[in-house]
Amino acid sequence: MLRIAEFLAGIGIVVRTGDVPSETFLPGIVIDRGMLVIDEDRLMYPGDLLHEAGHLALMPPEERANTGPDPGSDDGFEMAATAWSFEAAIDMKLPLEIVFHDGGYRGNSKAIIENFTQGRYFGVPILAWLELTVDPLKPAGLGVPPFPKMRRWLR
Repeated sequence: MLRIAEFLAGIGIVVRTGDVPSETFLPGIVIDRGMLVIDEDRLMYPGDLLHEAGHLALMPPEERANTGPDPGSDDGFEMAATAWSFEAAIDMKLPLEIVFHDGGYRGNSKAIIENFTQGRYFGVPILAWLELTVDPLKPAGLGVPPFPKMRRWLR
């Protein structure tokens, strides 16, 4: 978990320990004013930090700074946060099973890993629209590597 927290701090997302309500979407994690707050005793899956950070990364800075426990329920941005967390795991050289664990993703973790490792991405068009990466289907002329490489980590 320390490695993930250090990575996130390095890109501008604060992770701190603190009080987390007993009922949260992900055990032991809550978003508070754009920061990820964790209860280390109740955190079940450290990789969930990357997915939640992905939600924060997609927000404009002023929205990110004011975001509370619910980062929104837009399906497109949910897919983009998944793609973002995939690239973060790749960049950190983390086993993908840490992020895409059996306790999440509605039982589709193995399919997500298989699809992304085979280049069958989803959520990437939104990351490209936000200029965080380049869509691998449209990389011509930009002179930067396409997803799964990021141009920048935060919107």
